[in-house]
Amino acid sequence: MIEPHAPAPPGVPRSWSEGGTAQARLPVRPGTGRFLVLAGVFVCAACGLVYELELVALASYLIGDSVTQASVVLSVMVFAMGIGSLAAKRLRFRAAAGFGAVEAVLALVGGSSAMALYAVFAWTGDWGGVWSGGPRCLLVGFSLAIGLLIGAEVPLLMELIQRIRREDAGGAVADLFAADYVGALVGGLAFPFLLLPQLGQLTGALLTGAVNAVAGGALVLGLFRQDLSRRGRWLLLAANVVVLALLGTAAALVSDFERAARHAVYGDHVRAAVRSGVQEAVLTGGTRGRPLDLFLDGRLRVDGSDERLYHQALVHPAMDGGPHARVLVLGGGDGLAVREVLRRSGVLRVDVVEPDPAVVLLARRDRALSALNGHAFADPRVRVRTADPFCWLRRTQGPYDVVIADLPDPGIAASTKLYSQEFYGLARRVLAPDGRLVVHAGPVSSRPRVFWTVEATVRAAGLRTVPYRVAAGASAGGTDGTGRPAGLPQAPRDWGFVLAAPTRPVLTLDPREQLLPALNPASLRADARDAARTRPPYLPPSTLLHPRYTR
Repeated sequence: MIEPHAPAPPGVPRSWSEGGTAQARLPVRPGTGRFLVLAGVFVCAACGLVYELELVALASYLIGDSVTQASVVLSVMVFAMGIGSLAAKRLRFRAAAGFGAVEAVLALVGGSSAMALYAVFAWTGDWGGVWSGGPRCLLVGFSLAIGLLIGAEVPLLMELIQRIRREDAGGAVADLFAADYVGALVGGLAFPFLLLPQLGQLTGALLTGAVNAVAGGALVLGLFRQDLSRRGRWLLLAANVVVLALLGTAAALVSDFERAARHAVYGDHVRAAVRSGVQEAVLTGGTRGRPLDLFLDGRLRVDGSDERLYHQALVHPAMDGGPHARVLVLGGGDGLAVREVLRRSGVLRVDVVEPDPAVVLLARRDRALSALNGHAFADPRVRVRTADPFCWLRRTQGPYDVVIADLPDPGIAASTKLYSQEFYGLARRVLAPDGRLVVHAGPVSSRPRVFWTVEATVRAAGLRTVPYRVAAGASAGGTDGTGRPAGLPQAPRDWGFVLAAPTRPVLTLDPREQLLPALNPASLRADARDAARTRPPYLPPSTLLHPRYTR
């Protein structure tokens, strides 16, 4: 502890060493200086929240399970903020220099975090395995680093605002946190409504870092420059120039970086890539004998080598169980399930509800995908609606003879509401009295608990069920020689489905239909018996408030 009359440490005003806070020599009036500090707090808080949201969003895209990623990022970051706030106590005697250095480092770390995370994901081939995987470790590392730096801001800003005009601690804290929370609100709204749709993940993060660096550097060099030595001012200016140069160079190379990373992830046969507000859709192959594959946020959604077996198994048992004049397809924006529906005579109308317009656009305009789906969306009986299937079902009345749920995997957190008891209750409401619902429920062999949870949830909605499975084709496990890069996820070994109706449905196939040899009434019944052997004794249904699907 410094004695009351001991000489002040070099470079520290004597009033600080005596327990007080020296008034800063400002180039503006104290009221203006105070406003500028609070404006800096506002900008830095907005940037800090953008970094948090960007990490959560990108981790959810790349690794999956958005609930887990959000929990990890936020909990680690809040913990680190507390540690950073404690560590910053050592800098309070040089608050201006410390704050300038913290903001320069935060701008570089936060601004480059999205690009670094995507680079590790793309070039390590880690698709969300164990927690020791590269993207997951980097996610925790960036959360720690950004949290430490954000936490260090508060005590330093508190010291600076007190140096302008001494006041009671309660009033200073109130002003500081008011500006901080309002800035967080602006950053939180700017990320989903401005930065993400207009600039994308990478450019948005880099721009946020640049704004952070300019705000921090301008506040210190413009308002508290007298608190820094001449050498300190030049060092801080040089650091900010370097940070801005690095972020600007990265922003200029974003397009080249994305192309290189995409080829590292998907190989050299990317034919189309579209980033919408919902997800990233990438088409690969379709030429030189390579199967056409569709990836949504890096997850294999359509495997061109055996998609026909999957879609026939999904569609035809439901179509063959009774009338099928009016059909509703939930999801299915690739048009492949619609192709199978249109093969049947007696179909008068097909409504497709797809949440992502980018997938439908690819299905309409990409030559290979359009040929694969038989130009289904050009058929006048097909009507496409871009909407969330859950919300759309709440507004429609039906009735439909067949409802086909061709939706993303139930193990993905963002899809759990589309596999909930409430969702199936809405689907039941639009069914005709003799209508059928069919649901893709994930692989049976590798994830039986998820599959049977879907079946239990459909039953809880008041429908009678017949679960069945179909063994995948030769491409399962990557043994088909398609040339798909080794790091990409491969197709499952089987597909599980649940056929449901108000009265017990009959699992059958029309023998007049020319389906694939692997799909026939005998094999379908045998596979259904095999699936039944994996049924656990009891599983509760999944609801909106208690989702029960785990990856």
